[in-house]
Amino acid sequence: MRKVILPIVLPWQRLLPAALCSALMAAALTSTTAVSHADTLKQSLAAAYKYNPRLDAERARLRATDEEVARAKSGYRPSINGQADITGQDTRTRPSGINNGGNTSKGYSINLVQPLFRGFQTTNAVNEAEAAVRAGRETLRDVERQVLTEAVTFYMDVVRDQAIVRLQESNVSVLSRELKATQERFAVGEVTRTDVSQAIARRAGSVSQLDLAKANLKTSRASFERVTGNPPSNLSEPAVPEKLLPKSLEEATAIGIRENALVVAALYREQGARYTVDRIRGELLPTVQLEASYSERFDPSRQIEESETGTVAGRVNVPIYDAGGEVYARVRQAKHTHVSRMQEIEQVRTEVRQSVIAAWSQMQAARAQLVSDQVQVDANRTALSGVREEEKVGQRTLLDVLDAEQELLNAEVTLATTRRNLIVASHNVLAAMGRLDSLTLGTVGQIYDPEQNYLETRRKWWGLSITHGDGRRETVDLWDSHGRHQPVK
Repeated sequence: MRKVILPIVLPWQRLLPAALCSALMAAALTSTTAVSHADTLKQSLAAAYKYNPRLDAERARLRATDEEVARAKSGYRPSINGQADITGQDTRTRPSGINNGGNTSKGYSINLVQPLFRGFQTTNAVNEAEAAVRAGRETLRDVERQVLTEAVTFYMDVVRDQAIVRLQESNVSVLSRELKATQERFAVGEVTRTDVSQAIARRAGSVSQLDLAKANLKTSRASFERVTGNPPSNLSEPAVPEKLLPKSLEEATAIGIRENALVVAALYREQGARYTVDRIRGELLPTVQLEASYSERFDPSRQIEESETGTVAGRVNVPIYDAGGEVYARVRQAKHTHVSRMQEIEQVRTEVRQSVIAAWSQMQAARAQLVSDQVQVDANRTALSGVREEEKVGQRTLLDVLDAEQELLNAEVTLATTRRNLIVASHNVLAAMGRLDSLTLGTVGQIYDPEQNYLETRRKWWGLSITHGDGRRETVDLWDSHGRHQPVK
């Protein structure tokens, strides 16, 4: 049972505005009931990798694609059929009316067909299926990139929105004190009603901004939980992954057009399209197969008690003009598809290059903006201190102080947003390069290994189960006994 701690209103709290008291109480209550799930970005990425249903769905889809290899390899294997029957027969001869009597026969037969040569159709079908599996693995890697990108984005959204809420709460507190002080000064005739109205209006606007910031934080928290499976708690601002980033835009672009999952998947799809052309063309070549059968019948007639028959035959089929030219049309169709796949490779490469340049530009802009924003915050803080001192000696008005406070708040909110943008942009660079994955980031000790299911599936001759009887998982351990990270071999 969760222990609920009721907030106690102390005497000094009655002097604070109601909105500020409510915020402090909510913060205290939240801190007592929060459950820590993912404090760092690395832990959040690990949670997204382990529990995101989109990744699990894509892994299952890849395992289904693995079965295409088993289907293609069935062309190498024999097909065996068995049948049995029981037949009753009664014979009458007319017009003599002679009844020759009835007979009940029964028997069974086994037939085997072993393909020997199918015009290279089976070989090309297997190569086509394996290319589809490799393309599917790259699609899985791209889905992983998308999921981890979302996790980074929503993580930083929560960090940013939490900072904005703290800034807005602090601003409400400051403006509440300003309002109280202004009301006290108005009571003794030091300021006018206009000053009081300005303070009231500015505080009301600040409370409104605080409500909006809290709503935005709730939205970010919900998005974070959708991706990682855990509600955010005690999130800390991460550092830029400098060690993983390239030194220049040219290096990033070269890596992207070589390692991005979309580019590699397009290459495998083009490879599969070439094998498709060869597979269909194989339907125009001769086929050779071995046929064997064995049958045994009991009481085939009233004179014969039992008979056995065994046959072995070799059959060659030579297509001369098959299906009215339908095969020729499919070959031409497959060739056009292959040409389209080659163009898709160039298209994806240009898109990846554009994505890398855009992400790199955003990262560089965020770096420069972060420096400027920090200078702006420091300058506004100094200016606010000076305006307050000048207001005390009558050289500035209350409105000048309120404006200076608002400028400082805006600068601090902009700084928090820029910090968020820099972290997200740096990870977007990794994503565009094709290196935003759990293996490169080292976020988990075990990664999903699609090779295990593939090797097991391609060797299967029969079986309906899709689970492992010994409880194995398709993962490979990446940590040695000393806790050091090991690369996949």
